[in-house]
Amino acid sequence: MKNFISILIVVFFAISAKAQDFHLSQYDAAALNVNPALTGIFKGDYRIHGHYRTQWAAVATKPFTTGLASFDMRHKKNWGFGGQIANFRAGTGGYNVVSVLPSASYKFPFGKDKHHFVSFGAQLGFFQKSINASSLTFANQYVKTNGGEFNPGISSGENFANNGIFKIDANIGAMYYFSKPNNRINPFGGITLFHITRPTESFLGEDNKLAMRPQVIGGARIIINPKIALTPKIYYQYQDKASEFTYAVASQFYLETYDIFLLGTIIFRNDDAAIFEFGAKYGNFIGRLSYDINTSSLNSVSSGRGGTEFSLTYIFSRPNPNPAPTCPKI
Repeated sequence: MKNFISILIVVFFAISAKAQDFHLSQYDAAALNVNPALTGIFKGDYRIHGHYRTQWAAVATKPFTTGLASFDMRHKKNWGFGGQIANFRAGTGGYNVVSVLPSASYKFPFGKDKHHFVSFGAQLGFFQKSINASSLTFANQYVKTNGGEFNPGISSGENFANNGIFKIDANIGAMYYFSKPNNRINPFGGITLFHITRPTESFLGEDNKLAMRPQVIGGARIIINPKIALTPKIYYQYQDKASEFTYAVASQFYLETYDIFLLGTIIFRNDDAAIFEFGAKYGNFIGRLSYDINTSSLNSVSSGRGGTEFSLTYIFSRPNPNPAPTCPKI
């Protein structure tokens, strides 16, 4: 049963005419993956981020894995520059995606007190997708002899035009945030359009265009007292008839004795998963660990086992006698 499901999943991702992007549960940790307008939007001089996710080990012989690394920096007053490299692997068919996206943003304040900000960003790079077609198996290769067996000598009947695809890719985004020191409520919101060039991609030589993926985020950081803050937030994206909606509440508690921030988040993804995230901020480092509990119809096979994800961010800051307003925490 597990092998059968694995084959179905691999075939879907590898040769489906309607491909979709991977996703992260800790979406806000990987800022450049959420919105290019967040490039350079942080309190510090430069930021390094690493991310890893593994999922569906309960139903696939080779789990889906996602690796991501990014770097960005603030340049002068309003510009931000950086880049992201991501790798996504899925199943026994060796489906692999490598994405390289340089990123830039420009922000400007407005309003009477200059604590309102709007940032615009763009990413222009490429992705490379590949499969190992020889490792895939198909229904007509299973025969009834000997009570049922797999016969690799039978042709799959599939004609792969190529095993690799290289395409230019581009994303754009915009963010609004209110950032006033010691203000009790600081709201934020943004929109991103991924794959605006709609690159043509197909392993079968078909005229298939990668669908655009609009994405919306929003929320507010609410200071309860000097040691406790809550951030309710929503996240929605849509791509080629597939949609994802999550709602979450992130919490932050400051342990003054150890000069450490404890982080905790409860996330619900519609008809898919309940996600529990824990982490801490100490010095220039922010570490997070989360686990997805599967709540979809696949639960009868997965027994609730979904995905494990962890991330680590390092932010370097030079001493600044005139610190900028606090940046948004999405």
